[in-house]
Amino acid sequence: MKDLFESPGLERLPLVDAELYLQREIKLDYPDGQLVERLIATTPWRQEQIKLYGKLYLQPRLSAWYGNQGLDYAYSGIQLSALPWTDLLLEIKARVEAVAGQGFNSVLLNYYRNKQDSMGMHSDDEVELGRQPVIASLSLGDKRNFILRHKNRKDIDSVRLVLGSGSLLIMKGDTQAMWKHGIPKQRNTCGPRINLTFRTIKKQYAR
Repeated sequence: MKDLFESPGLERLPLVDAELYLQREIKLDYPDGQLVERLIATTPWRQEQIKLYGKLYLQPRLSAWYGNQGLDYAYSGIQLSALPWTDLLLEIKARVEAVAGQGFNSVLLNYYRNKQDSMGMHSDDEVELGRQPVIASLSLGDKRNFILRHKNRKDIDSVRLVLGSGSLLIMKGDTQAMWKHGIPKQRNTCGPRINLTFRTIKKQYAR
């Protein structure tokens, strides 16, 4: 695989305490709209419950977890066992790995159905991902705002990225340790968006 810095079209974003790379559009075997329709129709979506301040709430989006056999993943009190890879997801994974110069053994899909669906500010810093995880986030469907906020430094402004369909955002190094990120609700009407975040669960945490 190519080194991250040699991948054509991949640009490093100028964030302090982070390694963040963006490719505005990667080449896939199918039109983006067709991919969105297929993933919506064929994925066994779930709406998970999370506990906040002692109360249970439904997440404002749908999700699904795929990966190599025996991989578990836990976040926000949710325990997930990996569904087996589909041919379509393996095809997408191969394209993402070619750009990232990094292999992945799992992917979390999030389905934002409309402007009311969102993702709260968080870091992907679970122990299963290791100390400096590499996470490749592929967006398909309508564009949405992606917000980044430094954890410790109030003098650094929050950052807003508009992630369009086919864009690939790669987070590595100290990004998860030093920054939070999220997808806010929108005021304006928008169509569905699917986000695929490819990641690697460390072997010592596999079931």
